[in-house]
Amino acid sequence: MIDVIIYEHEGGYAGFKAEGHAGYAESGQDIICAAVSVLTINAVNSIEALTGDPVEAEEMDGFLSCRFPQGLSAEGSLLIDSMILGLRQVAEIEEAESSERFLNVIITEV
Repeated sequence: MIDVIIYEHEGGYAGFKAEGHAGYAESGQDIICAAVSVLTINAVNSIEALTGDPVEAEEMDGFLSCRFPQGLSAEGSLLIDSMILGLRQVAEIEEAESSERFLNVIITEV
């Protein structure tokens, strides 16, 4: 199971964490893991390259942690909104195709 936790603070995004493996298929064949990786890593890279918002990220196998120490601009927030939309759509698709759940998207206040 992959848990993606998005941290909000005072109406804005403070960061997010993605952790775990979907277990949808064998390593290297798991389309749920691949989709989550693409969406989360692309969000981090896009924020850094396109907005100039400071990002602190740490990544290792099955784990990505990202913080926005100075908050996000409107553009950075839009990129996180897009990531959340994509993650929710992946969760809905896999839920419709399987009785198992492989991805949780959680938004929490910190």
